[in-house]
Amino acid sequence: MSAYQNDIKAVAALKEVAGNSWSAINPESVARMRAQNRFKTGLEIAQYTADIMRKDMAEYDADSSVYTQSLGCWHGFIGQQKLISIKKHLKTTNKRYLYLSGWMVAALRSEFGPLPDQSMHEKTAVSDLIEELYTFLRQADSRELDLLFTALDAAREAGDKAKAAEIQSQIDNYETHIVPIIADIDAGFGNPEATYLLAKRMIEAGACCIQIENQVSDEKQCGHQDGKVTVPHADFLAKIAAVRYAFLELGIDNGVIVARTDSLGAGLTKQIAVTKEPGDLGDLYNSFLDCEEITEAELGNGDVVIKREGKLLRPKRLPSNLFQFRKGTGEDRCVLDCITSLQNGADLLWIETEKPHVGQIKAMV
Repeated sequence: MSAYQNDIKAVAALKEVAGNSWSAINPESVARMRAQNRFKTGLEIAQYTADIMRKDMAEYDADSSVYTQSLGCWHGFIGQQKLISIKKHLKTTNKRYLYLSGWMVAALRSEFGPLPDQSMHEKTAVSDLIEELYTFLRQADSRELDLLFTALDAAREAGDKAKAAEIQSQIDNYETHIVPIIADIDAGFGNPEATYLLAKRMIEAGACCIQIENQVSDEKQCGHQDGKVTVPHADFLAKIAAVRYAFLELGIDNGVIVARTDSLGAGLTKQIAVTKEPGDLGDLYNSFLDCEEITEAELGNGDVVIKREGKLLRPKRLPSNLFQFRKGTGEDRCVLDCITSLQNGADLLWIETEKPHVGQIKAMV
């Protein structure tokens, strides 16, 4: 029996217990209202869509031709009309997602006006948009179900049992417009604590999937531009953990994290990684720095040096106080990002390049 039919029976039973005081209550009207308000909180949406995304990931692992499509959007009405059109023409929303891009938010949703993709928009602009999108998608459900209820009443009034049964089947098997949203949190808008707090707000709004990148928050650049600055692996992994903790705290145990690496095209870093012993993550990160070997006598005022394999190395520091990586190391740094991200809480990988529109999810777990 469908949820709709179960609700009618359940409310009818409540009405019997209540007696005459509920004489004006129609159990089927209550069932209709519940169907139109299936998702009462953002967390319910996050759990429902996380289940969908995990199922889709498993199906993709079994057969890579079974992929999903994510459409970008920057307004609730845009997202609503996309899903209404998809469902109307394809008869299903299966494998269709919405992608909430940081650059769209910066360009079209910031209170400061149109901005470049540099994380200068308000932190909560993304979570506000998630909430807005799901408000509009729930509205699409409510509208479509109302049309079905009206048609069902008309068929019953006309005595057309076959038509009424057909419409009742559509109601009982109704497919919602609610689909997963992949939400871009940029570089986390601050330290791991800030990332955790913002991730919580995004999940509470309904996000089941959060995408985070390994750029420095206050040096954030569009992924398709040169001059990007990355953080040491340990810093990025701390933010991935922060997002995972946010999911787990809110009970969305199967929430999805997309770890995006910009290392393929990023040639700069803001800091030298902390290293405690040869071969650890910090040491590996520092091994990619563009350095020159020096002696103690060659040390200048304010020089930063690292000791590696018994040698004193002076990383090349730019006037901006940024350090640069050796040319040609982007791919190796990218591979290390991918391995460490998957080993430390990420579910999907996104490798960003400097060519527009070719950043893509490269591996699924």
